[in-house]
Amino acid sequence: MRRLSLIGIVAIAVLAAGGCIFLGISEKATLSVAQGTGPAPTLPEPNKTLLPTVNIAPAVGWPEGTTPTPANGLAVTSFAAGLDHPRWLYVLPNGDVLVAESNAPPKPEGSGGGLKGWITGIVMKRAGARTPSANRITLLRDTNGDGVADHRSVFLENLYSPFGMTLVGNDFYVANANALMRYSYRPGADRIDAPGEKVVDLPAGLNHHWTKNVIASRDGSKLYITVGSNSNVGENGMEAEEGRAAIWELDRASGKMRPFATGLRNPNGLDWEPQTGALWTAVNERDEIGSDLVPDYITSVKDGGFYGWPYSYWGGNVDARVKPQRPELVAQAIAPDYALGPHTASLGIVFGERVGLPAPYREGLFVGQHGSWNRKPKSGYKVVFVPFQGGKPAGEPVDVLTGFLDDKEQARGRPVDVKGDGRGGLLVTDDVGNRIWRVSAAAGQ
Repeated sequence: MRRLSLIGIVAIAVLAAGGCIFLGISEKATLSVAQGTGPAPTLPEPNKTLLPTVNIAPAVGWPEGTTPTPANGLAVTSFAAGLDHPRWLYVLPNGDVLVAESNAPPKPEGSGGGLKGWITGIVMKRAGARTPSANRITLLRDTNGDGVADHRSVFLENLYSPFGMTLVGNDFYVANANALMRYSYRPGADRIDAPGEKVVDLPAGLNHHWTKNVIASRDGSKLYITVGSNSNVGENGMEAEEGRAAIWELDRASGKMRPFATGLRNPNGLDWEPQTGALWTAVNERDEIGSDLVPDYITSVKDGGFYGWPYSYWGGNVDARVKPQRPELVAQAIAPDYALGPHTASLGIVFGERVGLPAPYREGLFVGQHGSWNRKPKSGYKVVFVPFQGGKPAGEPVDVLTGFLDDKEQARGRPVDVKGDGRGGLLVTDDVGNRIWRVSAAAGQ
């Protein structure tokens, strides 16, 4: 009876808000996003409400003739439109652009998640994230160099919620939601028809976080694979987190896997810092303890490092919701290098040296911020650039591409991944606008 009453209250709240849900009505940010950004973000006391704050930007898409807003000195064009939930990018050596058109796989039967699952379903649908997965990788080619793809073909299909991709020699790897696959690639090919080979299973099942990314080491001998957690803060039991919230290292020669770093709630973007050679990642932190907590972040990844999840955040800040605690692990928890603001949902990353935009975008990291659902007011919904010096962040983030929210705070688009196109442009996937944007130097720059 209590559960039904609570659902009724929530339903009334949804209807009263015209479908724009906001639960935990009294809860809102007391700090700016900037205060939760940088190497030493402000971390207030947790503010846990009866129900989570839900502040959705309903997905509406781009009106005809509109685009995101680039920073001064930059221009933006549509590289490709009419895609189906484009998520992750990979640029082949010949300049062909691969995009994973993908969404979450079906949930196992009986895993609805009760009230929280019901709320999550509404959130995802309103945010444009409940479309069936196309389960394919599409190849895009700009044959005349005008910054617009004029050739399109299905490169791989019948996949299982594909996400990360990487090429080593003629071995093309795809990180599906449940396994890492390998395919034989012929340079210049428009399509792969030969069946792939499963390299290794990846944690699947409930897949609270389903996206799996993969990157190769510089010499190609190792692969690094991200696996997000199966929950917000371990509420499904730590048995369900076996092998998750981690970056794994796979030795290509032997096929052996080992955890490279753990305690990373939902790592997504991966790239190698050009000066130091360190692996960097973007991580989505935990929800439901207020609009000011916890900042998502970028960080260098230390071999064998533990980054706190679920027991603590930003080093030794204990999350009291997690029972039982593990103080010996909290004592080992590494504080990340750089906070990106709470609930920005920072996903794709690429270092500026690999993009080729003019100064000041040469030394530093581009980050695609998918945007918040658990913060009032909203955060993210843009592409930013974090300046670096000597292989470390050195300065405040600079807005590169904005305007993804309209004046009614509806989502015309949501940035996901960012990659250099090899021609001096930055490609940005937009899974609400169903297109890829290309950012380049403005004429005369």
